[in-house]
Amino acid sequence: MSEQMTFRGQVTLDGPSGTGKSSVARGVAARLGAAYLDTGAMYRAATVAVLDAGVDPADADGVARTVAGARIEVGTDAATETVRVDGVDVAARIRGAEVTRAVSAVSAVPAVRRRLVDQQRALVAAAGTVVVEGRDIGTVVLPDATLKIYLTAAPEARAQRRAAQLGIREQSEIVELAADLRRRDEFDSSRADSPLRPAAEAIVVDSTELDQQGVVDRVVALAESAVGVGERA
Repeated sequence: MSEQMTFRGQVTLDGPSGTGKSSVARGVAARLGAAYLDTGAMYRAATVAVLDAGVDPADADGVARTVAGARIEVGTDAATETVRVDGVDVAARIRGAEVTRAVSAVSAVPAVRRRLVDQQRALVAAAGTVVVEGRDIGTVVLPDATLKIYLTAAPEARAQRRAAQLGIREQSEIVELAADLRRRDEFDSSRADSPLRPAAEAIVVDSTELDQQGVVDRVVALAESAVGVGERA
């Protein structure tokens, strides 16, 4: 019987909003038999806590205090999305417009990032082989990861995908989505703490002309040839 190569390690999948990171990361995790962690969901859950507390997302001290007192839970099963704040399921709510508008400001607060990065590292350590998606995973959270991917796409393509997710068909709204994505890219790329950028060792994958399955296939192929692959099943 032939030996089967089994991936052991961590795949980081960074990149801006609307590139399909979540769908791709889940698909890659399923193919590799790995756990899956959506760090963006953690920052969105923190944003829910801030909004529910009536704190202005621009109030860094208030945001830090609120998030420090919140119990944020995110699952690592690629087949089931689990996101809770203080025991309440917020998996659907975190994708809404209100949270989307506020999440960049909340996630830019250094105290929030430190707290959630510690939690992310603990979840990764418990999971072992894992696919982790976010914006600073390869640069900050897991600098020694086995494989680092930076997923990108043209803003127009990203806006079309986000519009499809939200059921938006009006062209004017899609144009505004693209503008919002560019603004968030600029905000996240220029923040002082953990800016959005590719890790030095990251392989850039442009998904503008690829469908989800094409991107999953590309990342899985890279994982199969990455350093750290080679344990025999």
